[in-house]
Formats: sequence, structure tokens, C-alpha cells
Amino acid sequence: MPSSARAGNLKDPEVADLFCKDDPEKLFADLREIGHGSFGAVYFARDVRSNEVVAIKKMSYSGKQTNEKWQDIIKEVKFLQKLRHPNTIEYRGCYLKEHTAWLVMEYCLGSASDLLEVHKKPLQEIEIAAITHGALQGLAYLHSHNMIHRDVKAGNILLTEPGQVKLGDFGSASIVSPANSFVGTPYWMAPEVILAMDEGQYDGKVDVWSLGITCIELAERKPPLFNMNAMSALYHIAQNESPILQSNQWSDSFRNFVDSSLQKIPQDRPTSDVLLNHRFLCRERPLTVIMDLIARTKDAVRELDNLQYRKMKKILFQETQQNGPVSEGAEDEEEVEQYLLRTGTVNSMESSQSVPSMSISASSQSSSVNSLADASDDSSSEMAMMQEGEHTVTSNSSIIHRPTGQDNIYDDPYQPEMDQPQPVSAGRRRAYYRNRDHFATIRTASLVTRQIQEHEQGSALREQMSGYKRMRRQHQKQLMGLENKLKAEMDEHQLKLDKELENQRNSFATEADKLVKKHQAILEKETKAALAEEKKFQQHILGQQKKELTSLLDSQKRQYRQRKDQLKEELSENQTTPKREKQEWLIRQKECLQQMQAEEEASLLRRQRQYYELQCRQYKRKMLLARHNLEQDLLREDLNKKQTQKDLECAMLLRHHESTQELEFRQLNSVQRTRAELIRTQHQTELANQMEYNKRREQELRQKHTVEVRQQPKSLKSKELQIKRQFQETCKIQTRQYKALRNHLLESTPKSDHKTVLKRLKEEQTRKLAILAEQYDHSINDMLSTQALRLDETQEAEYQVLRMQLQQELELLNAYQSKIKIHTDTQHDREVKDLEQRVSIRRALLEQRIEEEMLSLQNERSERIRTLLERQAHEIEAFDSESMRLGFSSMALSGIPAEAFNQGYPSSSGWPSRPVPRSGSHWSHSVQNSEHAAAVPRQQRARPQGCEAAPGSGSGAENSPQPLRRTASGGPGGGSEGGLSRSTSVTSHISNGSHLSYS
Repeated sequence: MPSSARAGNLKDPEVADLFCKDDPEKLFADLREIGHGSFGAVYFARDVRSNEVVAIKKMSYSGKQTNEKWQDIIKEVKFLQKLRHPNTIEYRGCYLKEHTAWLVMEYCLGSASDLLEVHKKPLQEIEIAAITHGALQGLAYLHSHNMIHRDVKAGNILLTEPGQVKLGDFGSASIVSPANSFVGTPYWMAPEVILAMDEGQYDGKVDVWSLGITCIELAERKPPLFNMNAMSALYHIAQNESPILQSNQWSDSFRNFVDSSLQKIPQDRPTSDVLLNHRFLCRERPLTVIMDLIARTKDAVRELDNLQYRKMKKILFQETQQNGPVSEGAEDEEEVEQYLLRTGTVNSMESSQSVPSMSISASSQSSSVNSLADASDDSSSEMAMMQEGEHTVTSNSSIIHRPTGQDNIYDDPYQPEMDQPQPVSAGRRRAYYRNRDHFATIRTASLVTRQIQEHEQGSALREQMSGYKRMRRQHQKQLMGLENKLKAEMDEHQLKLDKELENQRNSFATEADKLVKKHQAILEKETKAALAEEKKFQQHILGQQKKELTSLLDSQKRQYRQRKDQLKEELSENQTTPKREKQEWLIRQKECLQQMQAEEEASLLRRQRQYYELQCRQYKRKMLLARHNLEQDLLREDLNKKQTQKDLECAMLLRHHESTQELEFRQLNSVQRTRAELIRTQHQTELANQMEYNKRREQELRQKHTVEVRQQPKSLKSKELQIKRQFQETCKIQTRQYKALRNHLLESTPKSDHKTVLKRLKEEQTRKLAILAEQYDHSINDMLSTQALRLDETQEAEYQVLRMQLQQELELLNAYQSKIKIHTDTQHDREVKDLEQRVSIRRALLEQRIEEEMLSLQNERSERIRTLLERQAHEIEAFDSESMRLGFSSMALSGIPAEAFNQGYPSSSGWPSRPVPRSGSHWSHSVQNSEHAAAVPRQQRARPQGCEAAPGSGSGAENSPQPLRRTASGGPGGGSEGGLSRSTSVTSHISNGSHLSYS
């Protein structure tokens, strides 16, 4: 069981639901190994519950890379559970037994690769079209669900007993599209998959490319570049033009189909949906083409297995009879050769250069290595039932065990049309369902045995490609991890900057609120202080006027007494006037005096009232102007504060931009440096792999030559025996001729000459045999020298050809790596330029936004200043209008009489440059000035006797205090022109004050 710490633990209900709880050994019987790969073995089995035939792929998840194997098993099970289509393998369940997963699927007879293996010749075009059509329908289904197969080849296209085409081996598949993993089998791999980490992502069109390569494989028995090292093939695919069909025997529609599928640029390559409508697939073909092909293949397999069976029986019979095995074996070989000549096949054991054909997948399904088969045989390269690559269950995925009426139970748009098994004879259908639990295959027994032997011995090339695949996957994972780390760092940096800016703005908002509250408090305090000072000022004036009235009354009393005494003295001096007349005159004088005093008192009260009203009006106007000055100062302070805050915010934004720019360039440099290091490591690994491959090929050639040299004495001996047999035959013929001639001559010559004739014939026979012996020795020597020379020349030629081929592959690798390096450098330069452009645009937008905010702030300043001055001007105008309505002139309200300018009174024009104090001292100062002015003693003028003194002559204006006051215009004159000049000067003053904050 997987360890509890491993991701995807069985304690997770979602993972546990993927696997069946029963014991598979009790559910499945009659297991027979029918395929083998790096992941494990594939078995034919029978389900004891339904008596159905199934295929079981056993995958161990113990040993090295346990967690990776376990995750790959989970991935493939999840993928298989999603499939619901007639052209994809049918999943039956997965069981766990002693660290081994039993993946159960429907049983298939074999793969399209097995067809090539059995017949040893290409398929017919209509057979290729039928197989391709079924596979393409399965791919269209996958692509419509955003899934990618990523390992399409003949070994993964399976055939069932009813003639259905199935896609198998989903261990390399991707559940999401687009993807960017280095996955697949080298010779079938699309260019964008090879360049996945460098060029970016790819989609389902990579399966279209692989299907095009599969078409060439079915038409030529091998994919393009199959005689080349797998690594070299990768470079060749990525760098050179797309392959084409070599033979001219194929139709134009087939050629066009292959060319369309193998478009180098993915954007030019059609999708699987579009390709389904290609005329190569849509043209008419026999409905039973695949069934006939399967039947023909099964017959060939049966005959080949029978030949091997008869051969073994003969060997056993020969051992029993103790006969010479050589002659009997030769007869058996002749029988096999005659059959193969009839069927168009050759011995399935013929060997060729070792070539890798196993899949390399980023998800190496439960296999620790990427099974690149070092196949010493063409057929071993395509593992039919179970393509070695990662977990390909491809080979025997099972017979369909359901009635033909249920073939369309899948509710999917991609229903097979021509490739579905069409109505066949009732007898064949009954035979199929009667024998569906019997073992049937289109694979020869020798192929299964050879696969097992190859994987027991291991493959250095497979290990090399597996290591290369893991390295690419680790590089990609490392690069993605770095990008995610840098993205998190950038997000954290951005969050920090946003938080800093937000804190500053909150701080500024808090300061602005405090300033507003402070200004409100100042205005309220100044208003209260002004009301209190005004009340004191009024009470002071009233007190002064009361004192003045009391003084006047006292003076009048004194004057009355003095005048009364004076009148009495005048009356006493004038004795002639009668007393009554004196009394009447005295009474009239008293009344006149009282009347004059009363008029004087009334005049004083009237002047005092006018003075009081004027002083109050002047004071209110002065207070209004002072409040206006205070409001202007507060507004200037508020605007300066906002300007300062905006300057600080803009400076922080620029500083943030600089720090973000620095971080972006540092991160880009880190990514590019890591990418360059990974590419350098990848290139070093590729070179090391290529050099190792070259050494291995040279070593294999040397071993082959050594074997040839070792076998040379044996072959020479056999040739010598052959020459010897030839001379023996010649000697026998000579002997027979000699005997015939001797008998003839003896019969025709007298007995007396027999001795002479026999002697002469014997001498001739001896001479001829001597000549034959000489010729025999010459033939032997000539054969020995010729064979030795020929062997040396052949071996040298083979060595030179191999050296040239390996040199070309090495040059191709260097060219490809140079191209990748140039492309990487170009990409890095482009990324730097793009980043510089983005940073420049962002800086320009930031500066534009700052400029707009500054302009908006200036407009706000101007608007607020204008609004304030307009309001203040309206208040002053309304106050002056009310004053005029009450009878006060602007000159009077200014508190400066017109003659003051002629007498040298100082002018109070201009606005104070100092700020208004934040307490009542400003107002107190004005009040003290007013009190000082009011305390000036009034000069008493002598009045003429009698009533000649004009009441209300204006002496009250002279006696009343006249404190200096500003006018509305800041000068002696009042009016609209003065108000306009005041507004202009205040605006300039506020602007000049605020301008200091800009600098």
C-alpha cells in the first residue's frame, strides 16, 4: 500500500473510490502473459464472474520512484474512467494487490504494429484508411474534451475481434489542454512537444502529427528516421522539414492527408475534427476490410506458430532416433522458407540495428524508466500489445463482449462510421460469441518471448532516454517553480507597496480630518472671541458716553448756577427795573438757559447714538474683514497641506515604480540565467548521451567484427569442406571415367598389351589427379586469401560508414543546439526589450496620471480660492449695502474722516503678510486701539450766550473717538473698484503663499 505520507493516500475517500476492494486473484483466472514492458506485464485473463476475456496490466509501485509510480497509476485510472467512446479502450476497473495495481480493460487481439510484424510488409491503402479513420475518431473525442493522447503510434492503435479500432495506452495522456510536458515516443513526437519547454504550450494538434507519422509507419513498416538514434531523431524533427511518403505507389489523397497532418507550424495543421472530413478517409472502401485483415493475420500467426511447433517436434523426434540434427534442421528450414515465400513474410527473428521505440512520457506510468527498447529486431521496436513506453496497455486491450445492437450506447458526436464492424454472416457472429472466452491474438509467440528477454536483459538506450526525459521534466519543474516563486515575490512586493500607499493615504486623510476639525475649532473660537470683544467694546463705548453725559449734566448745572448768579448780579445792579419785570426776565432767561441745555443734552444723546451705531458698524465690518483674512489663511494652509500630501504621494508612486522596475529586471535576469543554465545542462547531457551512443555503436560494431573474425575459421572450414567435397566429386568422376576407359581399352586390346595399357592409363590418371590436387591447393589458398581480404575490406567499409553516420548525427546535434542557443538569446533580448517597453509605458502612464492629478489639484485650488473670494465679496457687498441702507457711508465705515488724509493720518492699505493669530489677541488689539481713540478728551468750545449755538453742530463727531480702520478696498476709498482690487490682491496673496509649498 502507498505510504500514509504520500500524496493521493488511500485514506482519502476520493482516491480510495478509484480502486475496487475485491481480491483480483479470486476474480480472474487463466492468466497468460501476452506482452511485456518497463512498467510490468500484460496478461490475458478470464473473469470468473462473467466468463469474459479481459486484459490485465500489472504495474508495481514499489522500489525506486515509488511516489511517482503511484501518482501515475492514479492519473491513468482517472483518465480511463472519463473515457466513453467506441474508439477508446474500455476500462473495467483497477485492483490493488501487494504493491501491484491490476488495471483491467477489454481484451484486444493486438495492435496495428503487430500487423506489420506478422506480414513483414506494408498494409494496403484501404486498410491504412480504415485504421486511421477509427483512430482519428477517438482522437477527435479526446480533443473535444480538452484531452491529449501524446503517444499515438501503430503500437497504441488496437484491434478487437469484431474489427473495431481502439486507442490504447493513456499513460502519457494529458487531462488538460494546452500542455507543455516533454512526453511521447521520439520518432512520433511533434516538433512543438520537443520544444515544449522552450517554445511554450501545445494542444491536441500534436496527436494529428503523430497520426501522420503513424500513416507513414503503416505504409513503410517503420516511422521516418527509424535507423537513427532516438536523440538524433529528436534534433532532426525539430530542425528539418517534415517527412513525406517515399514511394510513388500511393494515391494523391493519401499523400495530401499525410502532408496536411505533418505541417511543421501548428497553426497550419488541421484539427482532428477538420481532418475527419478529408477525402482520404471519406472515400468508399469495403465494410469488412479490417475483419478480413484480422482474419488473414490470424491465419499467418497460426501457421508461423505451427511451423515452430513442427520444428520442435522434429527436434524431439531426431533426438529420439539419434539422427543427425543438421540434415533434419536443414529440411525444416527449407519448409519454413517455402511457407514464408508463399505468404510474403520473412523470418521474424531477423535482426537489425538496435533502435529505440518506447515512449518517453512525463508521467511514466508506474514505470521507473522510459522504456526505449534497444530492439535487436525490427518487430521488437513496436511492442504490439503493450508498447513498452510508459505503461502502454495498448496491445491487448480486449475483445468487445457486447451484442452488436449495443455498439452505439455511447452518446458522443464522434461515432465510428465506416470502421465499425458491419453486418457479417450470422454464422460468424454466433461463432464469435460462442468462442469469445477463448484465447485469440494476432501476435506470434516469438514476439512475446523476445519482449520478455529484452526487458530482462535491460536496455542502455532505454535507460539513457529515460534519464533524459526525467532531466527535461525536472528542468521544467524547476523553471515553473522559479516562475511561481518570482510571481509570489512580485505579488508580495505589490501587496507591500499597495499597503504602504494605502497607509500613507489613510494617514493623509487622518491629517486632513484633523486639520478640518482644527480649522473649525479656530473659527468657532475666533467667532466666540469676536462676539465677546464686540460686547466689551459696546459696553466700553456706552460707559464712555454715560460719563460724557454725566459730565455734560454736571457742567450744565454749574453753568446754570453760574448763569443764574450772573443774572441775579445783573438784576441787582439794575435798580431801575421793577421787581416784577426782573422776575419775569429772570424766569425767561432761566427758561432759555434750560431750553438751551436741554437742546445741548439732546444733541449730545443724538451724537452719542450716531457714534455708537457707527462704531458698532465699523467694528462689525472690521471683524468681518478679519474673519475673511482668517478664512483665507486657513484655506491657504489647507491647500498647502493638500499640495504637500499630493507631492509626497507622487514621490512614493515614483519610488514604487522604481522599486518594481528593479524587481522585474532582477526577476527576469534570474529566470533567464536559470533557463540558460538548464539549457546548458540539457545540451551537455545531450552531447554526453550522443557520445555514449557513438561509443556504444562503435563497440557493437567492433564486437560484431570480432565475432566475424572468430567465426572466420569455422566459415573457412566449411568453405574448405565444400571445396573438398567438390574435388572429391571430381575425383570420383575421374575415377569412374578412368575405370570406364580402362575397361573399354582392355576389351579392345590384346591381353599381351594389357599391362602396357594399364601402366599408361595409370600414369595419366596419376598426372590428372596431381593436377587436381594442385588445383585443390590453389583453390584453398585463393579462397583463404580472398575471404580474409574481403572480410577486412567489408569491416573497414562498415566502420567508415558508421563513423560518417555518427559524425553526421553529432554535427546535426551541434547545429540544433546552436540554433536553440541563438533562439534562446534572441528570446532573452526580446524579453528584455519587452520589459523595457512595458516599464517605459508604465512610467509614462504614471507621469501622465500624476500630471493630471496635479492639474486637478490646481483646478481645485483655483476653484476653492475663487469660491471663497466670491463669497467674501458677496458678504462685504451685502454688509455695505445694508450699511448704506442704514445711512452709513463707506468713508464713515472705514473709520477715517476725509480730512484725515490732509492732516497726515497714516494709510492702512495692503493685506498683512503675517498669518492671522489663532487666538483672540488679534481682535483684542483692535479693541484696545478703539478704546484709546475713544478716550481722547473732547475739547470744549465756548458757546455764545443765548440760543445762538446750533444744536447738533457736529461737535460730537469731533469729540467722539475715531479709531483707524481698514477700508474695504484696503485704502481710503470704498466702492466696487476697491472690492475688485482687494479680490485680486487676495488671490495673488493666497497663490503666492501656496506657491511656497510647491518649491
